[in-house]
Amino acid sequence: MGLDIRLPLGLLFAVLGAVLVIWGAVSNPAIYQRSLGYNVNVIWGAVLLAFGLLFISVSRRKLEPPEDTDRQEPPSGSQPRPGPDPQ
Repeated sequence: MGLDIRLPLGLLFAVLGAVLVIWGAVSNPAIYQRSLGYNVNVIWGAVLLAFGLLFISVSRRKLEPPEDTDRQEPPSGSQPRPGPDPQ
């Protein structure tokens, strides 16, 4: 199944984070007196933007299928042992 939702979710978080960072940067600083003077829009916007960029970078990385470690190959040059004949 080739459904990979990391890229759309990463884009969603990155766009929302960028909007919050921009909104916090241009808004009136007086509205942040309720939050002890912290510009929570810029802070959480940066967190969402970083999280979204992390998702995007992980989704762009090519994932290799895991190796099958349960199956053992016979050493080269050796003959497989004969088993019982199925009848």
